[in-house]
Amino acid sequence: MSGTTSQTRAVATPLRVAVVEDETAFARALVRWLQHHEIEAVHVEPEAAIATLSGPHGQAIDVILLDVNMPFHNGLELLPQLRAAGARATIVMLTSDDTAGTATAALRAGAHDYLVKGKLDSRLFEVLHAAAEHGRLTRALTAAPATDDLEGLVVGTSVCTTELRQQIRQVAATSVSVLITGESGSGKEIVARAVHRTSARAERPFVALNCGSIPEGLIDSELFGHVRGAFTGAFTARAGVFVEADGGTLFLDEIGDMPLAVQARLLRTIQDGEVRPVGGDAVRKTDVRLVAATNVDLARAVAEGRFRADLLFRLNVVNLAVRPLRDRLGDLPALLGMLLRKHAPGSQPQISARAVELMLEYGWPGNVRELENAVLYALAMKTGDEIDVADLPPAIGQRTRGDEPRLAAGSGLITRVDENVPLTEAKRAAAHEFESAYLRNLMTRARGSVSAAARMAGIDRTNFRRLLQRHAIDAAEFR
Repeated sequence: MSGTTSQTRAVATPLRVAVVEDETAFARALVRWLQHHEIEAVHVEPEAAIATLSGPHGQAIDVILLDVNMPFHNGLELLPQLRAAGARATIVMLTSDDTAGTATAALRAGAHDYLVKGKLDSRLFEVLHAAAEHGRLTRALTAAPATDDLEGLVVGTSVCTTELRQQIRQVAATSVSVLITGESGSGKEIVARAVHRTSARAERPFVALNCGSIPEGLIDSELFGHVRGAFTGAFTARAGVFVEADGGTLFLDEIGDMPLAVQARLLRTIQDGEVRPVGGDAVRKTDVRLVAATNVDLARAVAEGRFRADLLFRLNVVNLAVRPLRDRLGDLPALLGMLLRKHAPGSQPQISARAVELMLEYGWPGNVRELENAVLYALAMKTGDEIDVADLPPAIGQRTRGDEPRLAAGSGLITRVDENVPLTEAKRAAAHEFESAYLRNLMTRARGSVSAAARMAGIDRTNFRRLLQRHAIDAAEFR
């Protein structure tokens, strides 16, 4: 083990690691080294691994470092036994060599990653923290649906989402008007439905109207209704959303796009609690809980004369602010789990650690709506049981191009340089060796999927197959 200084990250709780190794001296040295770097580590004998790591003590373990080559306990055979027994920790294999065959066998067996015992340095800590994070994300993705109705609607574990749920519970117990603010696609209608579902009006109608999608000439009719013959095409009477939502909740989305003239009539209806249909004389009393939403800065709209100040005061009794997804990325695993259950019921696929990492690094300008579209894209594009980087939309997945192997000093891809041959021949040999290593690296990451590897390489599948044939690489070796 190298004495290289580790670059471990500060974490809220200590990282807990179990070392499953038959060489006691090596295991004890590794445990001491981990403990020196503030990682809680224990040595578990191979024969006790299943009983220890699948029991109550094992549930607290984040990562299992499992040796591959043990005389009486083959690590690749022990791994599925640990999984079958209920061990939840992420497994990283310890190997004595770094050949492609060993790496492929470890990943195929279900390991998160592998480390070479003779080359343990600061990368060990990077792998351990990545593996622990992967385990946390996997548990969040596969968590059972929330039994609490509100948690099932407003999904997430971040501080701001937890606070938002508490605010919803408080405001739902009243009948005051609510204004929901947030960027487009952030889930404002979900919050409105949550307010309704947790209120005393839950058994009454929830009616939604998008004020920005209705022509100005028709919005009066949509809001207040009309009598027969009130205008050309009014062959029958219409009740309007205030009457439809009577006793329940009326959700007015994109309220900031409502024309000023209509705002005045809406204000009167709110103040009087009465609706007069277009073209009619009779008025009707209504009892609705008004919830409005906007992605517009209404205070600025008031200052610019585009929105009535008195209407804003009526609507904004309580403000519920929905934060953009980029500000609450801690919610992403739970949101992914919810979306996968929604769109892939009964066959929920796993998502690779690198794919989740890229999602966590992405800015999500379209918020939860964009996340849902990304999940739909990945489900349509995946070729196996797992969603990987190559299955993500290009805006997310192609950001990994910079992580691909490069022909560079110290990369490890060029293992031999013969200075006794002409430069042209040496370059040709080096390029061939690089291309072969590059292809094998991609096939390992894609776990034998030619389609996925071709997408990662940015070339079509036919040409990618030709490259594999040129280098005598069999895709089946990596599955």
